[in-house]
Amino acid sequence: MSTPLTALSIRGLAKRFGTKIAVDGISLDVPAGSFFGIVGPNGAGKTTTLSMATGLLRPDFGTAVVHGVDVWAQPLQAKKLMGILPDGVRLFDRLSGEQLVTYAGLLRGMEREVVAARVGELLAAMDLSQDAGTLVVDYSAGMTKKIALASALIHAPRVLVLDEPFESVDPVSAANIRDILDRYVATGGTVIVSSHVMDLVQRMCDHVAVIAGGRILAAGTVDQVRAGASLEERFVQLVGGRSRTEGLEWLRTF
Repeated sequence: MSTPLTALSIRGLAKRFGTKIAVDGISLDVPAGSFFGIVGPNGAGKTTTLSMATGLLRPDFGTAVVHGVDVWAQPLQAKKLMGILPDGVRLFDRLSGEQLVTYAGLLRGMEREVVAARVGELLAAMDLSQDAGTLVVDYSAGMTKKIALASALIHAPRVLVLDEPFESVDPVSAANIRDILDRYVATGGTVIVSSHVMDLVQRMCDHVAVIAGGRILAAGTVDQVRAGASLEERFVQLVGGRSRTEGLEWLRTF
């Protein structure tokens, strides 16, 4: 079970799809108040791990505990503590941005007046106020990511789990989102973010876990994991898979 200083504790999480083992008995503790990065190559098991840890995908084995609440034994209590931005999330895109975030708040059982106030603040923070009445189906990929993040934040969760939150987001919007997340962590929230962009994780996160082949290869503070190298260099050392670049002479014939 998690301690008061642990936001998320997972033990022995495992998932198989047919003959493929996607996650192979992962155990990990995420400290409360941390900005925790989960990095790995495509297909490493990041999304499957986070889906099991947040109640979106039932594990074959293992447990996940959020602030002392078992995600699978007490799913409603656990999900009240979490805000989740899955990768490739499907939204109710025939709602406007304002309606979507309002709906997310009302689904959480929040008072309508509180929801209305928070929706306005969130849309302003995401630079979406001018597009509040636009249908989400007409949003760009970056705008869609931001409105999904606003929906995950509306109930002021204690733990925010974000799967590739900066994919398709322009640099200005990404900087605004980072500011929001930094302030959230500074006031006691916990952010868990998965990414394969090492530079982003190194600049944002204070803790990191490297996953490949459904297993954790290293975990700890960013400085502990990178061990004097850049996070990207350390990642390549741990994961391997660099291709030899001989050949392709035809690319140098002009």
